[in-house]
Amino acid sequence: MRRTPSAFPADAPAALPRSGRSARRASVAAALALGCVAPVLVTGTAQADTAHAGTTQADTGAAATPVRLDYPLNGTTHLSGPGSDLTLGPGTLKTSADLTTGELTAETRLPDAPGSFKALGIPITVTTEFIEEEPTTGTLDLKTGAVATTSHLTLRLKNLKVAGIPTPVGPRCKTRTPAVIDLKSEEGFNVFAGGKLSGTYTIPKFEHCLLATPVINSMVPGEGNTLTLTLGKATQPPATAAR
Repeated sequence: MRRTPSAFPADAPAALPRSGRSARRASVAAALALGCVAPVLVTGTAQADTAHAGTTQADTGAAATPVRLDYPLNGTTHLSGPGSDLTLGPGTLKTSADLTTGELTAETRLPDAPGSFKALGIPITVTTEFIEEEPTTGTLDLKTGAVATTSHLTLRLKNLKVAGIPTPVGPRCKTRTPAVIDLKSEEGFNVFAGGKLSGTYTIPKFEHCLLATPVINSMVPGEGNTLTLTLGKATQPPATAAR
């Protein structure tokens, strides 16, 4: 704090005229008033700055909080090898998006998909399980609302029947590596209303399918498989909506 000058300097004359003493008293009063008011002003300014900083931090924290949205999910995938279509769903896509960076993650939940096709005129039925090996990642264009995602799904086959005869494939009949599936939103997609995501992917070779392994690998794996997912209207999870 600035030191208040003494009202009686050492070199001041012993006596002052009445008018001089009045002026001196006024100066002392002004100095005392400033000495009392200044700390209040400084404290008030500091408190205001602190409050502003707190508000800024709160705003920043709120902006960085991911937004959770869940979508009802249905779709189809065309397997180019056997030339068959699988109906997917109904399932759920649970997403979390950072509206500051546009980054998103998602969890795909799909039921097993039964399918059928013919090989050399012989009817074959099989059920495919889609196992998400890691969370789906992607981006949300904050200007256009377009979405692009990448998923890693392992395909597991079970309940194989050839000409109606159950054919053992074991409990571990699945692709050697996950299929990498890149999807992009189609025209008309809306983050809140939903829409379609589509793309192509390659099915890797299968393993651990017992005696059926070479037969399966001669028909199912390969490029050019298509996937289209239809997302319904988004909803907030109950726990998020209650916050």
